[in-house]
Amino acid sequence: MNAQVDELITTGVLRRVLAFTELKFSNSMIEAWWRSLKHQWLFLHSWDSVTTVRRLVAFYVQEHNTVLPHSAFCGQTPDEMYFGRGDAVPADLTARAAARRARIEANRSAACGRCPSIHAAA
Repeated sequence: MNAQVDELITTGVLRRVLAFTELKFSNSMIEAWWRSLKHQWLFLHSWDSVTTVRRLVAFYVQEHNTVLPHSAFCGQTPDEMYFGRGDAVPADLTARAAARRARIEANRSAACGRCPSIHAAA
């Protein structure tokens, strides 16, 4: 065992928990979340104290639940899904996509007369 981990355990900051070996379900979703927390956030910062780690984890959890949209939830955040406040998000995203396509088409069809058209080059 790592001596520093053992030291934290004796202070009471951390505790050892044995993994369950006879689970009837997969924990792959929470494992993916932990992987994101570690690789996309924690490993980018220095950990000078347990307080720092707690602050970093609290910030990530808050952002994950309230700010970051999830494709599995059609662009809604976990809080919007859980509390039922994000019903308009999928329709809003569809409207934004339609507006984006219309804007791209309008930009591509606009011509000043000096620039050759896309269709003339083909």
